[in-house]
Amino acid sequence: MEVVYVVQHVHIINDDEEDVKMIGVYATKQLAQEAVERLCKQPGFCETTDGFYIDPYDINKDHWTEGFVTDYR
Repeated sequence: MEVVYVVQHVHIINDDEEDVKMIGVYATKQLAQEAVERLCKQPGFCETTDGFYIDPYDINKDHWTEGFVTDYR
């Protein structure tokens, strides 16, 4: 199965809130790591370098296979 690598950045704002940024999708893990290295020099990212995540994803496959519930607080 073919795999791509998804790069995201999560910044925790407070106990109830986080800011998730979808950075990009890359053909190899090396390219994903290079993207993180580039962004680590940018404002905001350079203060929160531990917020980067690289996750492999199989392509042509459902990754969310259940329904969802909306929480109206």
